[in-house]
Amino acid sequence: MKNQLEHSRNTVAGTSLKIRHWHPATDGPLSAEAVRKRLEELGYSCSFYIYAPGTIFPDHKHVTDKIDIVLKGRFMIHIDGENGILRDGDYIFIPKGTVHRAAVVGDEDVVSIDAERVL
Repeated sequence: MKNQLEHSRNTVAGTSLKIRHWHPATDGPLSAEAVRKRLEELGYSCSFYIYAPGTIFPDHKHVTDKIDIVLKGRFMIHIDGENGILRDGDYIFIPKGTVHRAAVVGDEDVVSIDAERVL
């Protein structure tokens, strides 16, 4: 059975913002190690980050497909005129070349994994 992370890579540019959720029953425990392992199996290189309250990422794009997954906190993502809030266990697939922006929401650090497709 394919898990939702595998389905994420089938998302195409130009679609609406689609926030998905990590499901421990099919994806394993929500931990940095489990998430990193699963994403690397799918061909992504992972980086672990902690973003402080007030952190803002202005409009930008990437040269590879990307998945952002929040392990803890609230992270606002803006894509294609839509805003979404990623919370614990939420993730989003961002196709390469997609302009987006992001910001930490609230007064709690965001703990996340930033995964980029290996070229």
